[in-house]
Amino acid sequence: MKHQTHIKNSPISDGKLIPFLICKDYTLSNREFRLLKDNKANFLITSPRPKEEDLMHYYNSDNYISHSDSKDSFIDKIYQKVRLYTTKSKVKKIAKLKDNIYNVLDVGCGTGDFLRECLQKNWKVFGIEPHRGARNIAKQKINTNNLYNAIEVLEQQNPKQKFDIITLWHVLEHVPNLISYIKSLKRLLKPDGILIIAVPNFLSYDAKFYKEFWAAYDVPRHLWHFSPTAIKLLFKKVDLHVVSFWPMIFDSFYISLLSEKYKNNRVNIIRAAIVGLFSNIKALFSKNYSSLTYILQNRVK
Repeated sequence: MKHQTHIKNSPISDGKLIPFLICKDYTLSNREFRLLKDNKANFLITSPRPKEEDLMHYYNSDNYISHSDSKDSFIDKIYQKVRLYTTKSKVKKIAKLKDNIYNVLDVGCGTGDFLRECLQKNWKVFGIEPHRGARNIAKQKINTNNLYNAIEVLEQQNPKQKFDIITLWHVLEHVPNLISYIKSLKRLLKPDGILIIAVPNFLSYDAKFYKEFWAAYDVPRHLWHFSPTAIKLLFKKVDLHVVSFWPMIFDSFYISLLSEKYKNNRVNIIRAAIVGLFSNIKALFSKNYSSLTYILQNRVK
């Protein structure tokens, strides 16, 4: 698999990048990838990276669970149970953020569980999912034609469509063209709409504990690695502003389970639970949870 050259400048600060860490793709290829750091934005970049047309190859693995409803392994079963609980929790929280929600766009909707839960609120749902298999599963769950393989297709087919809520649950880290993508999100959002972004946080305790084995680096599928500062600076470019956030407390446990597997070739449930718990306790003071969900809006003038 051929790769592009190293990225030389950060898309957030345009600053120089320095070496940070070398990680391995444990899901599919066992290839090594470098993480480069933008100190000004507290932001990491995977480099070199696959060509854009080759990226989908790295998702073609039975181990990539967000594209399936697999319950084969112990970790799969835990993931599916937690996903069911957190999906319901997300929708309840979103319903409190804004009155009179009419429509929701879920970017990277996977197999459609979040959109299915949104339908219970009688919201009109739209989804974007490039992976054909996951998109087909989603279509069966929510019985709609409002599913697209790319944000550009949605824009072309619905040129006047704007959304009350746009969500990206662990999606932004996968997007190749970061700046142009957030500009598209801005265009699709109603003036009083809300953008919800969930991403891993490499400043968390579990990230520092597992280092190159931290599962949420997930190279090369994760092209970008965010901190709270990076998110604020990135969306400031399109005049969207972080108004609040909430932690994804289960992520530290699930990520620690995978990280144990990568580090020791086996799942150490007790140690993963201890690391995950300690990460959440530390985050009570630092706010650096393993994953954070950011609530962004246009600035009120």
